[in-house]
Formats: sequence, C-alpha cells, structure tokens
Amino acid sequence: MKILIIENEVYLAQSIATKLSELGHVCEMCTSTRDAIKSNNYDVVLLSTNINGQDFNPVIETFKRSIIILMVSYISNDTVSKPLAAGAKDYILKPFMIEELIRKINHYQDYEKLKKRNVAYDKYLTHNFASLISGHNFENVELPLFISSAYQKHADSFAFEYAKRKNLPLYFITLSDARAMDEIEAITENALLYIIDLQLLKKNERKALYTLLENKKAILSSTDKIDDDDYPLLEIKSESNIFDQGEILPIEEYVKFIVLNYQHKFPDTELSKKLGISRKSLWEKRKKYDIVKKK
Repeated sequence: MKILIIENEVYLAQSIATKLSELGHVCEMCTSTRDAIKSNNYDVVLLSTNINGQDFNPVIETFKRSIIILMVSYISNDTVSKPLAAGAKDYILKPFMIEELIRKINHYQDYEKLKKRNVAYDKYLTHNFASLISGHNFENVELPLFISSAYQKHADSFAFEYAKRKNLPLYFITLSDARAMDEIEAITENALLYIIDLQLLKKNERKALYTLLENKKAILSSTDKIDDDDYPLLEIKSESNIFDQGEILPIEEYVKFIVLNYQHKFPDTELSKKLGISRKSLWEKRKKYDIVKKK
C-alpha cells in the first residue's frame, strides 16, 4: 500500500515509515497539512493531530477516499471527535505498537473492499431481477415462508428483496450441501435464512429441518410443488409459464420463447445466429407464431 505520514515529529515519522517499509509498504512523509494536500493518491493517511495551528478538515476532505487514521497523544473533541465526524476512520493513541497500527489498517482495508463488493453485488442483483415483475406484499409475510417456483430466479428475487426491505443479514444455504443442517443449527443471530433445494429432502429429513428452524426467520424454496400445509406457502409462476412445465421443452416452443423474449435485445443477425437458423427462417418463425417485432 501507498501510505502518507503527516507528522511534525520527524524522528517518529521516520520510525513509522521504516517499520512499514519493512513490511512492503511505500511510505511518504510531510510535516504540515499544507504540504499534504498537494497530492491525494494514497491508500492510507496517518494524520498526527498534535501539529499545532493546523486545520485538519482540508486534509480529511482531500483524502476522503483514503483510510485516514489519526495519531493522537490525548483524546479530546479537537483531536478525535471532530476529525472522526469529518470522515477519519479511526485513531490510535501514542505511543503505539506498529502491530496495532497494522491491524487497524488491515481492518479498514478489508472493510472498504467489502463495501465495494457489496455495492457491486447489489447492482448485479438489481439488474438480474429487473425483468421480474414483483407486486408482492412484503409487509404481511409470515415466517417461515415456503416458496414454490419452477423458476428459481423468482424465489431468489423475493428472498433478497425481503431481506433488503427488512434490513436483515441474509444467509444463503443450499440443501445440496452436506453441511447445510449444521450451518442452519449454528446460526443464532437475528438474520434471515434463505434455504433452497427443499425438493432434495425426504419427508423425514424435512421434519428434522423444521425442528432446526424453530425461532428462526427463514424462507425456503423448492422447484417442485410443496405439499406441507403447516406453513405459509407462496406459489410463483413465471409470466410465460415456459419454466413451469417441469419437462424438456419441444424445440419449437423453445424457439418461440427466445424470439418473443429476446428479439428486442439482439438484432436479427445475432438472434438468428444464436438460434442456429437463418434470418429468413427467423422471419418465417415470427410469421408462424404471429409475433410482431416492435420498433
């Protein structure tokens, strides 16, 4: 990592830089906040709040994308509270062990990575479920809830949206995993368990699962019809019903579905290529199925 050390005690700054450099980090030093804000290309900024007469807000604003850790000799409103409120991540009290400083740096670096990954996952899920029509009432959901849908994506969309609306941590568990029961039993916090592949369990195995789910919040999904009447059941069918047939589709039905649902996403040349037919055949299919291509 590239680390900037803002410290007017040169000996201390050099000592920190030497130890961090030995661990493979690239360090630069400056003795005033005025010099510090000339560049902002740093992963971590170690900011001493002992520099008299310095305004720390411009530094924090300049390095708002970096991990800012305050190095303080005493805790006060000016040395800790205000800088943290302005955007600094944490503080460490002088004198400190370099191992403790590294622990804080690693912690916040992992935290920033997880934040970015979470944003990416959220965008992906929003995009992935955008084509599904929801219309569900999430306010009156009783848990545990069973979802029956031949198209797994519908159940996924419901569970992830419910967890998001209720601001609950989500545990994703597939019953195809041999360790699934142990994982379910180990979860004790206030969280939502989203359990898929219920169709894989035999009746006696389901009873053991239901026992584990007592006093837990859970949504369970199956791609087969669910015949357990003891719990709330939500049956979701895909709009086209093409995924709800539970059997291999005839070629003609498959082609009809692809043309109807993807002709607005791909030009005819690419769509016909993906289907392995000519553009003339694609035109004939539209005519046969009375499919009108919207412009």
